[in-house]
Amino acid sequence: MQWTKVLGLGLGAAALLGLGIILGHFAIPKKANSPAPQDLDLEILETVMEQLDAHRIRENLRELSREPHLASSPRDEDLVQLLLQRWKDPESGLDSAEASTYEVLLSFPSQEQPNVVDIVGPTGGIIHSCHRTEENVTGEQGGPDVVQPYAAYAPSGTPQGLLVYANRGAEEDFKELQTQGIKLEGTIALTRYGGVGRGAKAVNAAKHGIAGVLVYTDPADINDGLSSPDETFPNSWYLPPSGVERGSYYEYFGDPLTPYLPAVPSSFRVDLANVSGFPPIPTQPIGFQDARDLLCQVNVSVYNRLELRNSSNVLGIIRGAVEPDRYVLYGNHRDSWVHGAVDPSSGTAILLELSRVLGTLLKKGTWRPRRSIVFASWGAEEFGLIGSTEFTEEFFNKLQERTVAYINVDISVFANATLRVQGTPPVQSVVFSATKEIRSPGPGDLSIYDNWIRYFNRSSPVYGLVPSLGSLGAGSDYAPFIHFLGISSMDIAYTYDRSKTSARIYPTYHTAFDTFDYVDKFLDPGFSSHQAVARTAGSVILRLSDSFFLPLKVSDYSETLRSFLQAAQQDLGALLEQHSISLGPLVTAVEKFEAEAAALGQRISTLQKGSPDPLQVRMLNDQLMLLERTFLNPRAFPEERYYSHVLWAPRTGSVVTFPGLSNACSRARDTASGSEAWAEVQRQLSIVVTALEGAAATLRPVADL
Repeated sequence: MQWTKVLGLGLGAAALLGLGIILGHFAIPKKANSPAPQDLDLEILETVMEQLDAHRIRENLRELSREPHLASSPRDEDLVQLLLQRWKDPESGLDSAEASTYEVLLSFPSQEQPNVVDIVGPTGGIIHSCHRTEENVTGEQGGPDVVQPYAAYAPSGTPQGLLVYANRGAEEDFKELQTQGIKLEGTIALTRYGGVGRGAKAVNAAKHGIAGVLVYTDPADINDGLSSPDETFPNSWYLPPSGVERGSYYEYFGDPLTPYLPAVPSSFRVDLANVSGFPPIPTQPIGFQDARDLLCQVNVSVYNRLELRNSSNVLGIIRGAVEPDRYVLYGNHRDSWVHGAVDPSSGTAILLELSRVLGTLLKKGTWRPRRSIVFASWGAEEFGLIGSTEFTEEFFNKLQERTVAYINVDISVFANATLRVQGTPPVQSVVFSATKEIRSPGPGDLSIYDNWIRYFNRSSPVYGLVPSLGSLGAGSDYAPFIHFLGISSMDIAYTYDRSKTSARIYPTYHTAFDTFDYVDKFLDPGFSSHQAVARTAGSVILRLSDSFFLPLKVSDYSETLRSFLQAAQQDLGALLEQHSISLGPLVTAVEKFEAEAAALGQRISTLQKGSPDPLQVRMLNDQLMLLERTFLNPRAFPEERYYSHVLWAPRTGSVVTFPGLSNACSRARDTASGSEAWAEVQRQLSIVVTALEGAAATLRPVADL
């Protein structure tokens, strides 16, 4: 699909209107009696909050998770049609909706030769075989469409060797085994989830000559140590002993054959032999029930295969009335490993309810947003954020120029204790404003904000005690938007009380036990937490799409930059000084940013008190929108793919500061002055300084060239 066609109906139909808006609303001076510009309507906001229905969300989830819907499967395509039907509904649909298809490389286990893990005796006879499927405890785990547990993109092979326990599969774990005199060459490594990424376990193992990797979920990490059948699902929310976490072991995101290009017919595709990022050795996940039985010689047989498959994104669009060329994106992926009630259908259930409520207001003629709203259902996320990445590759320039923010709601409810938001600093203000006005689920009369601050908080030098926002890694579809495009992004969910569980994630994650009944009985009976997330996301969407002044507060970046600077001074300053590297330019750059961000905030406050020309506001809003882009440098991290954001790239160094500087110092620490490693430290410092100076320049009045 050409996305221009999706917006084209709206933009084309509104061409004359748009011309009038631009000429009449922006360029022509306003008379004293001109009508007030379209702004956030609090009555509409309240109506949306009231109409978001927990029961409807529950029924959405029941339908979405009724059958397994692995990416590119027939059921996945059925859900594409369901979304299109909903978004084209004459009474509650959107302005337009269309699916776009990409041909992408996916990985599946062989149906003819299932993957197996066997314990073999001295003569090669099989003593014990691990379970190939999970126990069918509710009748939903044994269906023909339940994919066998496997490590997506792991190569085929049949390694056999002695078993060695390698903890998390991190590089230091294998080095510790070598220190103990354990021979690793030709062995099979048993590792547990967590610590490092899935694919990294196989990469690290292969460096030490290991022939194959097994990965299991430790009940200590997700079950609070509980492991017996009567203590686990369906009797509680904990993972049964046979549960196996599926997942992608591809180290990058996007289609493996078309990096930086959309997976459309005209694009160049890398030869399969030259694809990087796949696990180098056979890898297979198993349940902790089987992990306890693996004591000696093990044979691992992996028969995964790679296939080109069609996978679709679905877009639904509400055209903006005043600024249709400014987009507020709200998305979630559609595909799951099995039934996927929590991941991802809890988010899609909310997506459908939000679009229903807004679509109904739209069709009644009650409301149309100031800016365009784009709802997105991404395909093949579980294989490596493929649908969203292909979308950002195909529409890179348009999205960078026009997107206000990206809102991601994937797993909407991990548990029902409190809100959890991850995001870049400019979105903090709009999330706080939204959550202060919404009642928290449960007893009492706390707002979501007041409940949130009880569980996750920090002390701000500007605001005092506030809820803490987490940073964005690469765990969901926000990744290409923030790291590749530099679009202010957030991820919204409800989660657990960390004082009551040590769970790494909700226990049935990526298993066949992630079902509707699991959510309905254990995670969120009554669906009040789902409703709370829907209201939070809905309020944020309306504030971003309708507010005359964009509610992005760039001065909130100042706290992050000052924190990073102080960490660099305290933990790296002396080391850098030994190698004649000064942090002076970085100090100056941070101070420049702080001053310009404060000045811009003051200009906005002054304009808000008067009756500003809409063109002035448009220019200011563009400064707010484009700030995040100034932190991109596509050459900053040549060893990474898609990571261009100099503040949020992966950090491997121990110092919590600018990631490029932290990583470079970590690598250079034990090398001599004048080495390439120290030259890289200087390069990374220059990259950060240049980015901050560019950011400060972007915040200055636009007439100041």
